[in-house]
Amino acid sequence: MPARYDRANIKAWNELTKITRTEKNMDRAVIFAPLMEYYSDEQWLAWIDRLANEDYVVIDEFLPEPLYDAVRKFFLEHLEMEDFSRAGIGSSANRIIATSVRGDYVYWLDRKRDLPVQPFFNLSDELIVKLNRYCFLSLSGAEFHLAHYPAGSFYHRHLDQFRERSNRMISVIIYLNENWTKDDAGELRMYCTNGEERLVEPVANRCVIFRSDVLEHEVLLTHASRYSLTGWLLYQPSSLYHFSDHLI
Repeated sequence: MPARYDRANIKAWNELTKITRTEKNMDRAVIFAPLMEYYSDEQWLAWIDRLANEDYVVIDEFLPEPLYDAVRKFFLEHLEMEDFSRAGIGSSANRIIATSVRGDYVYWLDRKRDLPVQPFFNLSDELIVKLNRYCFLSLSGAEFHLAHYPAGSFYHRHLDQFRERSNRMISVIIYLNENWTKDDAGELRMYCTNGEERLVEPVANRCVIFRSDVLEHEVLLTHASRYSLTGWLLYQPSSLYHFSDHLI
């Protein structure tokens, strides 16, 4: 993780971001203060502290209940409409289908099109702001998709950054699996940089945030349909979503 936040600077930062929109030359990062915040600075600091120290943080009940319900409803509607496509590996220019590596299906989100999940994009904006403020990451965009792992599918060990496009900085996963049990499997296994492994159960409304550039991980074989909203916070974003295009 780049230089960690300095708690002594929090007050100064808060004063700076009282205005609605401020641009600061911090490696082309945009500092943006949303009109409404989902979580307090103290809560974000606790989560970011764990992310900085351990390269990941697991947060239960991350989405407010109405937002979680809206995201899951949106997921199920598009699953029923068969809007999901088989996921590939590699960046868009070098994407290939490799079912021996991953077996999920995805629906890429578009902020302008997918209005029912607009509040989620607002929350992701807030996360970008906090990481830029306290970790100096210069994040300026994001890309998200819904992911469906049918029973019998998996995703082998991998890193989220591409060799040819290394702008994915932070990975975000939010699970949408109601009544998940251990028999359903499909856990996330993370390979920590200290040599330890962490197994995360994909229970409903659990969020996992981790460094895209260092934390290898895999999705274990699932025995039941597995749902998630997954994405990446970006430095110099792709065309899918530009954070600076959505400043208030």
